[in-house]
Amino acid sequence: MGRNRATLADVARRAGLSKTAASMVLNGREGTRLSAEAHQRVFAAAEELGYRPNLAARSLRTRKTATIAFVSDIVATTRFAGGLIRGALDAARERDHVLLITETQGDATFEQYAIEAMLDRQVDGVIYAAMATRRLTVPAAILGGPVVLLNATSTGPDSLPCVLPDDERAGRTVATTLLDQGHRDRIALIGRNRLKEDDAEVSLAARARLRGIHQALADAGVDLLTECFCAEWLPEHGYAAMRTLLGRPVRPTAIVCMNDRLAFGAYQALAEAGLTVPDDLSVVSFDDDPIAAWLRPGLSTTALPHEQMGRRAVEILLDGGDAEASLVPMPLRRRRSVAAPAG
Repeated sequence: MGRNRATLADVARRAGLSKTAASMVLNGREGTRLSAEAHQRVFAAAEELGYRPNLAARSLRTRKTATIAFVSDIVATTRFAGGLIRGALDAARERDHVLLITETQGDATFEQYAIEAMLDRQVDGVIYAAMATRRLTVPAAILGGPVVLLNATSTGPDSLPCVLPDDERAGRTVATTLLDQGHRDRIALIGRNRLKEDDAEVSLAARARLRGIHQALADAGVDLLTECFCAEWLPEHGYAAMRTLLGRPVRPTAIVCMNDRLAFGAYQALAEAGLTVPDDLSVVSFDDDPIAAWLRPGLSTTALPHEQMGRRAVEILLDGGDAEASLVPMPLRRRRSVAAPAG
């Protein structure tokens, strides 16, 4: 494949210049003392010949390969978090870098192999990404160069630059959305989960979201009517929790669900009870799952900003950044699931 590839010498010959002069023009180096016409000849020759720089040779000189490793657990094959890769790809392309992507599926042996393969290609840095926002152990092999954690923080004494969704701020946004509509003494929460809240290696989102919710309510002098614990954040658990709430003497006027899947189940329980959203109960949630917009009425929810997070990770990797977390806002998708309390 490389046998017929145009070389720098071919470009120089076509332009009628020395190889050194052609190289200086193509690399944008100033002070060549060449005329504008000579510059035009070099660019025209490169285009006619289809010349592409020899990146391997350039990397030996610059110690840069213009490649970034993107190592993830299960991000690459999940529809939900594909935005992490899209954002990173777009940012890398804009900076003339190539993203090399590998997915480990949580297999430690394959992860070690994949990381070594990436490092053998002399990548300029590594983005280490997780599907669920959590604390993780970073493989020692990638700590010798620039590393940015995406959707994760690290264990150990030395913090690494990381990019996270701002779940605490999203919690305040969700609670404030209900307060602004006049909900006060009958707001319930679905999705308390001790494991998610207490184990940072399982989730960072749960505790942060709760902090935001509780702080916004406390600032307004409001207490939650009740909180429902759920074994998992899945529709069936949201359904069961909503049925429990509807069976109590005092029915809430608004529900905060800790994620959209819980809200899907809550919608189903409300429909079976002959109640409508938001006329009888308002519902607000987190994540902006693709199905949230298709519920009737559409579910108001804060969106995970995956594309912006992926983009930010590349920017920090290439431009440098401190070890503090870079928090990316989760915008509220306002739909029709929230209204003033009935009566």
